[in-house]
Amino acid sequence: MRRSRANVSLLGMALAVSMGMGVLVGFWAPDDDLFELRKGLRIFGAVYEEVVTGYVEPVDPGHLVRVGVDAMLEELDPYTTYVDESENARIDIITEGQYGGVGLDIGRRNGALTVVAPVAGGDAYQQGVRTGDVITEVADQPAASLSVEDVEALLRGQPGTTVPVTVERAGRPSPLTLTLTRERVELPDVTYQGRVGAERELGYVKLERFTRDAPGAVEAALDDLRDTGPLQGVVLDLRDNPGGLLRAAVRITALFVPQGTEVVSTRGRDDDETESYTTDRVPLLPETPVVVLVNGQSASASEIVAGALQDHDRGVVMGTTTYGKGLVQNVRSLPHNTALKLTTAQYYTPSGRTIQRLDANPTDTTAPPSRVHETTGGRTVRDGHGIRPDVRVASPSPSPLEQALTRRGAFFRYANHYAATHDTLAADFSVDESDLGAFRAWLDREDVAYSLRAERTLDSLRAQAEANNYEGLQDETAALDAALDEAKAAAFDRHAPALMRHLRREILARYVSASRRIEALLPADEQVTAATDLLQTPDRYERLLTPEGRR
Repeated sequence: MRRSRANVSLLGMALAVSMGMGVLVGFWAPDDDLFELRKGLRIFGAVYEEVVTGYVEPVDPGHLVRVGVDAMLEELDPYTTYVDESENARIDIITEGQYGGVGLDIGRRNGALTVVAPVAGGDAYQQGVRTGDVITEVADQPAASLSVEDVEALLRGQPGTTVPVTVERAGRPSPLTLTLTRERVELPDVTYQGRVGAERELGYVKLERFTRDAPGAVEAALDDLRDTGPLQGVVLDLRDNPGGLLRAAVRITALFVPQGTEVVSTRGRDDDETESYTTDRVPLLPETPVVVLVNGQSASASEIVAGALQDHDRGVVMGTTTYGKGLVQNVRSLPHNTALKLTTAQYYTPSGRTIQRLDANPTDTTAPPSRVHETTGGRTVRDGHGIRPDVRVASPSPSPLEQALTRRGAFFRYANHYAATHDTLAADFSVDESDLGAFRAWLDREDVAYSLRAERTLDSLRAQAEANNYEGLQDETAALDAALDEAKAAAFDRHAPALMRHLRREILARYVSASRRIEALLPADEQVTAATDLLQTPDRYERLLTPEGRR
């Protein structure tokens, strides 16, 4: 049935008024901009009304609005986004580190909706849901017809309510149906704290995100470490930390720098929209040496902390160049439990560096050149590419063999198989050559096909030979097949240490919490080892924080 033009007209007017109110209350605009704003709202509302009421086929009004809003925001930076009602739980995670749900991190593995990790403390974790379980039904709906986002929306809801979930598990003959209770799931900001170093004289803190509670969590972790003995240095691990709240970054930096120190400034589109953020407390560790670990996925608030400590020569930044997300975003509430993540300014470090990556493509030779700045002590630092480390230490790149096995989900699936055949795991569990041999045998038994680039090239050559009747090439390609089989076998031996580390990481995920897993994997973490080595060499640490001309 065609919708009433009067009803849609009212809807369009409400849309225009609500959008206009949001803009007019939130911003001051010059007269010309105000005229264009009102004109645009009238045009948008008129087009919307005509399409909904007069188009030849029925249309979904809500979908049209979403498409229109998304198209408008695509003209801006990639971080200004509209968050609809079904996605609003993400805002809670970013700001609060919690949400209402059953505590499941899910994703697609080999085409199936799979539990990537149950959140420790959530009802799913308490009822025994494991990493690797395949979700077949949620809220009486077949999972095969649902997207990851659909399942997440069904699992989340008001604490105290329930949702039925059916999973299949490797080694279990029949599906497992559970009634999971939604509750307030709190994601830990600090996922591990512990002592590292040859004499356990150093502290290590892994921070996952910057929520309102993150500063307190970091301070509590450092206090706990100090309670067990003096700290000769601290490793603050911000790798893969996507950021979060600006004020959380300021408060965490305040743990290490003098009271009144500038941490970051923000600059909006007008000259009077500049604000400086300084620390307002006495530091917890004013002189303890600090190494901040970062990588290409350290973004936003992570870059604020790393940049501030670097600019004030208060710590050594180690790892690889950060993501380069230096945009300030405010979450503006919109009608019907929706929101707008709106970019309103840019971050600048104390030395005046912009954190925002100026080159969208790091290999783009036309990107603006980086500008030179100086730290408090006179060291040279550059901007425009995120935060560059003082000491570059890259994670080992996976071999083509490891990448091929990962693409096929081989490590993930074998860990499921292992958990199905081993009820418990030894406290000192490690993967040795016999375990790697069992993995290879499982690959053959399960006929897990994986190919390297050379094999794909050979397949292409064989197809061309058959298409052109090059019969003489058959013997040659057969010989190459045999040689490639030998090369794959040799690759297993050559890359055995990395393959065993990957297997151990996946198997541990089936048995222990994230905190225990981090603890178990730390000794083999090359970047953490480099950080502890630096902190155990005070002369080298001090040289890195001294300008070249004074060393």
